[in-house]
Order: sequence, then C-alpha cells, then structure tokens
Amino acid sequence: METVRLQAVGGVELSADIAGDPNDPAVLLFHGGGQTRHSWGSALRDLSGRGFQVASVDLRGHGDSDWSPGGDYSAGVFPGDVAAIARQFDRPVLVGASLGGTSSLMAVHHSRPEQIARALVLVDVAPNIEPAGVDRIRSFMHEHMHTGFGSLDEVADAVAAYNPHRPRPTNLDGLRKNVRLRDDGRWYWHWDPAFMWGPHSETDETRIIEFDKRAEALEDAARALDIPTLLVRGRQSDLLSEEGAKRFLELAPDAEFADVAGAGHMVAGDANDAFNDSVVDFLQRLP
Repeated sequence: METVRLQAVGGVELSADIAGDPNDPAVLLFHGGGQTRHSWGSALRDLSGRGFQVASVDLRGHGDSDWSPGGDYSAGVFPGDVAAIARQFDRPVLVGASLGGTSSLMAVHHSRPEQIARALVLVDVAPNIEPAGVDRIRSFMHEHMHTGFGSLDEVADAVAAYNPHRPRPTNLDGLRKNVRLRDDGRWYWHWDPAFMWGPHSETDETRIIEFDKRAEALEDAARALDIPTLLVRGRQSDLLSEEGAKRFLELAPDAEFADVAGAGHMVAGDANDAFNDSVVDFLQRLP
C-alpha cells in the first residue's frame, strides 16, 4: 500500500491510500462526513486482495487532505472532487458512505453523458433519510468539536456511546488516525471545523438537506442512473430506514440491495465481513 496525493477541484489535493495491482479494475472508496480514509481499512485490504486496485480517499477538509479554501463545503464541492478523482482512473467503481455516497451519486449524474464510473455502491445513504438520524450525527460531531478530548480513552468512550453496535476497542492506536494531538495537549477530530460551523453550518453532514430542492436533485440523479448500482443498508441504521431504501429502489428499479444484519449507519466497520462479501459479490458480477 502507498499513500499518494491526488488533484481535486480548485487546486485542492486529497490524500489517498492505494493498494492492489494497477492493472486490476479500480475501486474508489469515499468515507462519510467527519470520518477519514481509514474507516475503510478492512475493505481496502480485502478488496485489494480479491483482484481489485483500491484507493481509499480522504475528502477535502478531512484526514490528511487539504482544507477547502474559504471554508467552502457546500453541496457542489464534494461531487466535483469525486469526479476529478474518478477521471484519474479507468472508469472505476465508486463506493461511497453517507457524504461520500451522495457525492458519488451526484458526480455520476453531473458528468452525464460521460461515464466516469462503471458502477456505483451507496452505503447507508439515499435521497430520503431520517431527520432523527441526521440530528444524532450532527450532535455527535458538535459535542467535542471545540473542547476536544483529554485522552484517547475519552475518544473511545464517545465513539462507543454513539455506536453501541461495535465493541469498544481495547487497542486505542487505531483512533490516532482519526484525531490529532494539538499543542494544548488535547485530542481533536481530524477534520476542518468549518465543515460544521462555517458558511454552511446549517446543513447536515450528508449535505442532503441543504435546500428543499436538494433531495429532489438526488431523486433525479437516482432516476437517471444507467450504471450497475448497489445500495447497502445497515439493518439497524437510524439514518436510512427500510422506507428510505424502498423509495430508492423505486427510483432506480435496476439497482441491487443488500441489508446487512448487525450493522448500523457505519456498515463497513460494524460488520466488516458481511459488508465486504456483499460488495465483492456485486463487483465480481459486473460485466
């Protein structure tokens, strides 16, 4: 595996971990809001070991990628970045969770008739989501944004409280990839605070409800899908309900659906093996 810098929109550079043979079909992984490329650790290793070249990308303002000039994290910025990265590969499969998923969907839509991707995987996100789930994510991201954490144990406690589906880690070294130790001796999430409190602080982390027309735009993008698509839902998700998944499948009747037991919104981390198997099964059947 190697870590590289990829050119996005407006001179912004994004960090990405790339693994696998460059001659194999490409798969790009885009995380959710407030996460980093390391949230795909298991998927990166598994997919690259099963015949794919895989790139896990830090979105702008997240992880080791550049922060957005002027704190601009509006709805149109992320799809532009996804499209720019996709064009640097040979028609990759786009796999996006939450913010990464809606951004991938809109990137595919805005790029038509050019086909920047050969397939799309949406992970626990669709045009219609649950407001209560959005509020819980927003509250979690806001809670320690300004104060940080006194220790990695406090970080682990906060994550465990938000995501009870996943056992609290005994080895806390992995958390160092998602937080940074600042000069005041406290740990802070590794994303630009302007993502939440900047000019677009009224929006949710998936950037779906920026305006009333935003959900309509996502529905239009779903209706227009003309590439193989898989929707993966965490069965215990409070963000994407059964009704929200059903609505997406009505908009995109050719799409496939996988409902992962034992997983919430963070599907890839909650049920690694089941998630990886469902995605690999889909990828291996692509023409």
